[in-house]
Amino acid sequence: MTVRTSVPVLVAAAALLAACGTAPPAPAPGAAPPAASSPQPPVTDPIVVTYDGGLYVLDGQSLRLAKDIPLAGFNRVNPAGDERHVMVSTATGFRVLDAVTPALKDDEFKGSKPGHVVRHGGTTVLFSDGTGEVTVFDPADLAGGLPEGEVYTAAAPHHGVALQLENGELVVSLGTEEKRTGLLVLDRSRKEIARSEDCPGVHGEATARNEAVVVGCEDGVLIYKDGEFTKVDSPDEYGRIGNQAGSDVSPIVLGDYKKDPDAELERPTQVSLIDTAAGTMRLLDLGTSYTFRSLARGPQGEALVLGTDGRVHVIDPAEAKVVRSIEVMGEWKEPIDWQQPRPAIFVRGRSVYVSDPATRKVHAIDLASGKVVRSTTLPRSPNELSGAG
Repeated sequence: MTVRTSVPVLVAAAALLAACGTAPPAPAPGAAPPAASSPQPPVTDPIVVTYDGGLYVLDGQSLRLAKDIPLAGFNRVNPAGDERHVMVSTATGFRVLDAVTPALKDDEFKGSKPGHVVRHGGTTVLFSDGTGEVTVFDPADLAGGLPEGEVYTAAAPHHGVALQLENGELVVSLGTEEKRTGLLVLDRSRKEIARSEDCPGVHGEATARNEAVVVGCEDGVLIYKDGEFTKVDSPDEYGRIGNQAGSDVSPIVLGDYKKDPDAELERPTQVSLIDTAAGTMRLLDLGTSYTFRSLARGPQGEALVLGTDGRVHVIDPAEAKVVRSIEVMGEWKEPIDWQQPRPAIFVRGRSVYVSDPATRKVHAIDLASGKVVRSTTLPRSPNELSGAG
């Protein structure tokens, strides 16, 4: 495994092209000069939606479609960690989208099979599954171009994840292309200080209050906190947790929960609630299924799950019970292919955004009132849903 500092080299080339041909005719005497094009106003609280062949940038307050950006391929979007940029995972790496302008920049962190984007403690960490490269950078530097970033290379490429804690420790998944086993922790000098390989099938991550890191396993979760690992077992022999949502104001992490290892596609109805302070797990049956794009957290630590019943279920994580269900859309069914569109949820402050591919709509919900405050219909069906900030 290696550590190096990556300094992107940005080369700008300008060329003056001489055009041959007939000059355009002079304007007729007294004719008004051509109108100058007005610059596009900045997008407020931008929301970014992917569709098959591009990206939509929406104004987060009005849901006005501010920009349609063509981009071939299956693309994924995640907040970059500042108030204006979004990371777009393409076939060649992580590209930078200025969602306020809005404009898709040429700036790109190159990487094969770009995977997780994790924001924590003022840093953003990228993991390229095809190379095992972990790139750490300050998102505040994105406005000035592609930031200088530290790159750590894992021992083997794998579908992994990494994050940096406020004290500079780097938490990285362990694994190969064949299997994933646990976590490795490196200090500021990138010397190994802790390791656990008690997490088969490690996947996903979330951070709870007091920087408790949680990753999912096929038999529970692994918690890293205060320099030590704790394994919390699932109540079932196979109890896979692969997607989590954390909150800085809550010690409890929301996770999915699957218990059928032989299912082609399991449609779970239970969610897991992992208490990082007590080292315990509770399961809650919602009475409806959900998908990996269904989990989110509210500003006061509320656990939010978008169910296939068309409702956003608001959970009190400490009590492990649903306290409110907000009707948003009709019932829907998860497709077999994970890349196919399905409803998604994104939360910023008390604003909850939900996409509905069947109707091509995006809805904005005020979490305090539990009301859908506005909706918009897009030209094409939305898939992934994210935003800046």
